[in-house]
Amino acid sequence: MKKTHALDHLKTITRHKALVAGYCFRMGLIRQGLMHDLSKYSPTEFLEGARYWQGTRSPNNAEREDTGLSRAWLHHKGRNRHHFEYWIDYGLNCDKIIRGVPIPRRYIAEMVADRISASRVYLGDAYTDRAPMEYFELGKDKLWFVHDQVKEHLSFLLRMLAEKGEDETLRYIREVYLKNRGELKGPFYPDAVHKKALREMRESGHMEDGANRY
Repeated sequence: MKKTHALDHLKTITRHKALVAGYCFRMGLIRQGLMHDLSKYSPTEFLEGARYWQGTRSPNNAEREDTGLSRAWLHHKGRNRHHFEYWIDYGLNCDKIIRGVPIPRRYIAEMVADRISASRVYLGDAYTDRAPMEYFELGKDKLWFVHDQVKEHLSFLLRMLAEKGEDETLRYIREVYLKNRGELKGPFYPDAVHKKALREMRESGHMEDGANRY
């Protein structure tokens, strides 16, 4: 491991963490903003991250290409609830050995902050508000292990980001989406507050019908 890579990796993960914290604070998720990605500073994750740092993508992918697996990621995913892979359990009375389970809304909100920040760090000046949605859509069909409602929620919020921008999306998450902080249950967005917000968006012309609707 080169010393320069260690310093560069430290700068990268610290910048990312600071960006996520800022977004979480704006959504009212103070503790999550402070605690986000602390495990990246542990020896298990930091040393591998520094060894495979490139600055344009996650070092976990470079580690996988080199060794066939990412030990840093295996450590990370079990300690950070804003990742799909944290919410995997054995399936009972179903056709899958493992399956995704519902994720509390506060962690889906942190996913949004994480995806915005990662896109900003790796894309730099090429970043747009559409980038997180476009990256998610590229791999969405392969996320068979993720709970369907979770994918719907995340897709909804990232599309809102792409169409309405950061300020409106973060305000919406804070004032509407997180009013119900429990785990996802029942049909997609069953609460009256959200239904009212969707109706207002349709009436204002900011929401499309059909396959591309919010």
